[in-house]
Amino acid sequence: MNKKQAQKAFTLAELLITLSVIGLVAILTIPTMIENHQQKAWNTASTVFERKLEEALKSMNTQETLAGHANTLDFVNELAKNIKINKICNNNELTSCFEEKIRWGADNEEIEMSKIKNAKHFGQENWETENIGIQFANGVTGIIAYNPACTQDPYNNQYTGINCIAMLYDTDGFKTPNQSGKDLRGINVLSLGNINCAIELSDGTCFTAPFRPKSLTMEECQTLKDKLGIEVCYSGGSYGDYWGGAVKQCGGVQNMPTQSQLDQLAKDLYPETTIYADETTSYGKIDENKTFKMGFSFSGGWFAILSGELENGRESSYARIFDYDWTKRASIFRDGYTVYNASGQRAYVVCIAD
Repeated sequence: MNKKQAQKAFTLAELLITLSVIGLVAILTIPTMIENHQQKAWNTASTVFERKLEEALKSMNTQETLAGHANTLDFVNELAKNIKINKICNNNELTSCFEEKIRWGADNEEIEMSKIKNAKHFGQENWETENIGIQFANGVTGIIAYNPACTQDPYNNQYTGINCIAMLYDTDGFKTPNQSGKDLRGINVLSLGNINCAIELSDGTCFTAPFRPKSLTMEECQTLKDKLGIEVCYSGGSYGDYWGGAVKQCGGVQNMPTQSQLDQLAKDLYPETTIYADETTSYGKIDENKTFKMGFSFSGGWFAILSGELENGRESSYARIFDYDWTKRASIFRDGYTVYNASGQRAYVVCIAD
């Protein structure tokens, strides 16, 4: 090899440096390339699936079977005649058709899908229908809600019918590895989660944020009592009927917590308690000025959380009383106490969140 040829050749050190640079570039770029490829694949799968779903809805529109269903299950059973579905899961078995937990939103929030029970958990507050789990023949899994107010126009072949549903679906279904929500797509999903669940018990029961009830008049009670499950209306004297107002705001007695649920609420929020010999009072180890979770405070003295259970006919209801024992410097949780309707200024309410 002459001198000119030697000058053109790479030294071993130069070759190693070049390979190292190439390897570093590969390490930095290949994951991004793979991610971009996967994203394109998910987008393609989503486009294909939604096109087939739209064709099925258009077919239902032509057959006049798109509108008029009373619930989501009836709609899904009709949908199955127009697109291949392998499995339908009832409202209490959603995770048999879908993942138990997913990541969703900008905050990558973990959501338990067994709690996504109703259309309102998709942000569709006015639909008032239950969600149904669904597995399509192409492997796509989803949770779907039906809009009972949707319309149809069999003479319009451009009508898509997409306004009739809200659905969260997974383009890969149960295929592994699941990509932490990246392969999830939504149709008319405005939000995701139990928007009414401000306080959750250890057994999974959810309550709304606490509020002070508005008084219910005798006239309102007589009009609404059958719908709300109120047996006897109460005049409430000069103070009004706060328990009846709580029932109205919760949407019925069935949406009011039971006494045992209120007991569990206190134990969950203040687990370090001591029950004394009379077994009627529990003392929690908290500071006198500590704010009760989600807005309750001891700064104004005792307060009560109303239950849906009545005592003494219609004059008072069972409640969980929260007070402060200055001799023991501890909070008091009175069991089985009653609060009169006239005590509305000290009454709070939490409704069961569905």
